[in-house]
Amino acid sequence: MLHNPARFKPSPIEDDSEENDEELEFYDFNEPEPGSPPGTLIIDEDATIPNIFLIDYNADEALGIQLATPEECFPYLDSQSVSWVDVQGLGSEEVLKRLGKVFKLHELVLEDIVNIPQRPKVESFEEQELIILHMVTSREDGRGFYDEQVSLILGKNYILTVQEEPENDVFEPIRQRIHRNRGVIRSQKADYLAYCLIDAIVDGFFPVLEDYGERLEDLQDEVVENPTRQTLDKIHKIKRELLLLRRAIWPQRDAINSLIREESPLIDREVRVFLRDCYDHTVQVMDMVETYRELAANLMDIYLSSLSNSTNEIMRFLTVISTVFIPLTFVSGVYGMNFDTESPWNMPELKMPLGYPFFWLLIMSISGGLLFYFWKKGWLFSPK
Repeated sequence: MLHNPARFKPSPIEDDSEENDEELEFYDFNEPEPGSPPGTLIIDEDATIPNIFLIDYNADEALGIQLATPEECFPYLDSQSVSWVDVQGLGSEEVLKRLGKVFKLHELVLEDIVNIPQRPKVESFEEQELIILHMVTSREDGRGFYDEQVSLILGKNYILTVQEEPENDVFEPIRQRIHRNRGVIRSQKADYLAYCLIDAIVDGFFPVLEDYGERLEDLQDEVVENPTRQTLDKIHKIKRELLLLRRAIWPQRDAINSLIREESPLIDREVRVFLRDCYDHTVQVMDMVETYRELAANLMDIYLSSLSNSTNEIMRFLTVISTVFIPLTFVSGVYGMNFDTESPWNMPELKMPLGYPFFWLLIMSISGGLLFYFWKKGWLFSPK
């Protein structure tokens, strides 16, 4: 079983910085203390105060307003039109509990919505379907992504969505389709709106993966041309981020599959056909994530190979230098022994007027001959 993924915000990577070993900023799980009663809500002190937005529509018209209190949702829950209530922020326990009373949410459902992050899942109730998914969006600088839990409550004529933050969602195209009456969304029921929201969340993975594809291409060039310690840090960082992406999409695929397989009076058979397309997209995302993880692992192998080749080049150069100096050291040692010049068996070069230039000529000849030999063998660089 996969564990719940931690929420994080990757720090931006500055390639030209000397300090390029940023760690992902993980957040603690909002879990109640052991022994706490069911339905205990844990509110993050940094969470945003909830803002409630309503879009109510039918085939003829659409209304979009911001609500001041959760109780203002009452007139729209029993209407014949479709109502989409979007709650952005989890920073007020009072507002969230009042929202739970308005929508008649089970205390455990409200706990799953508030105590984030939860594993993506689908739970069926008598008059509602709880769908918990993870939504990812790219960072502004293209380095990493934001991971956010989105909870959907599907009722007969309404959809309740609860987001962690008011920014970085992928629902704006759906809002525009409703207000501008594009497609068939305004002629469909709430289950079709749920499909549209799920589809937008799943499709939001593709721009993030495109960024990772570009980053992997850049890293591949860097690993081959100029591998450094910073390159290794980037590879480790991207492997961790891809692991978190995998943990987000893997259970999401199972959750969407359960919506297709399990019969629900709130989801028509025609909508299940559309949900199959969402399932196919999740499978495609999983394939891309696995492919990129393999590429990242291969980059690590390429990095080690490049490092080994670089080390071999350095050792070869040092070996050539040492080999050149070995005969020079021998010759210098011989002429540095200072034997008595009176003996006929001593070195005759000691009495030569040009003995010193002869010594240097010998040294240069040996060095030049060795370097020429190494060049012909291709040990210095390939001959033309």
